[in-house]
Amino acid sequence: MTRLRANVLLLVAGAVWGMGFVAQSTAMDALSPWAFIAAKFALAAAALAPLAALESRRQPVALPLSMLGWFALTGGALLLAAITQQIGIVTTTVTNSGFLTGLYVVLTPILGLVLLKQMPHWVVWPAAAMSFAGIALLGGGSLSALNTGDLWTIASAVFWSLQIMLVGTIAASSGRPFLLSFVQFAVTALGATVGTLVLEAPALGDFAAALPEIVYGGIFATALAFTLQVFGQSHTTPAQASIFLSSEALFAALFGAIFLAERIAPIGYLGCAMILLAMLAVELVPLSALGRRSQPVSGPRDA
Repeated sequence: MTRLRANVLLLVAGAVWGMGFVAQSTAMDALSPWAFIAAKFALAAAALAPLAALESRRQPVALPLSMLGWFALTGGALLLAAITQQIGIVTTTVTNSGFLTGLYVVLTPILGLVLLKQMPHWVVWPAAAMSFAGIALLGGGSLSALNTGDLWTIASAVFWSLQIMLVGTIAASSGRPFLLSFVQFAVTALGATVGTLVLEAPALGDFAAALPEIVYGGIFATALAFTLQVFGQSHTTPAQASIFLSSEALFAALFGAIFLAERIAPIGYLGCAMILLAMLAVELVPLSALGRRSQPVSGPRDA
């Protein structure tokens, strides 16, 4: 797979996640956060189980237990990211949730540098700043009057950064994209189920009322989009992936306006343009003469 195709997969994942913010918001009218996370990730794990089993049977060498441990750790990061974001969306808007979640576009290259000593291509830094500035404009250009839901969402951005970094570290080396996705979903579903039993008491009718959101969240926003993320990150770095995945903020605002009557301020359209420009920059600059002259020895894939 070429880097261009990988980035297209990440862009599609961002679009599906953008619509997922709408489903996450409307699901809270019927269901509580832990129960919704448990239901949609259980559905996603069930959908991926046959593909993960088929993938494992076709592999000539068994996966080391240590790698399964990394898969489970990635699932733990996903659980923390998903539940803090879901708790946050109860009291914030779809647009704000997409905006604040997009903090991971700045946090991911920073964490990669601090924790993994990975220095991204130089264009990632200005592109990340441009992308986050675009997300800020898309959210109205102001961070004033943050409520509790906004603070939960900011916390989720830290965990999303960790999840993106972990996927980028192990996806290519494991050679098990479907198994990685399945383990992530299963760990998240199990953890959220425990949280539901301890903290909530949903009725069966609550799940039925939120069934359309659970199906979209489980099959499309989770099983499909996160698996696209794994495939895409097998051929690009976490820093670059975070910029393409940040398109979810753009799509969250778009779908929030269409389905929930949330309005994008005029300055938000400038933010949309900045996000798109940032994505084009990280794709095209490494291919240019300027990008090649400053490219690390390991090649364009490390952009």
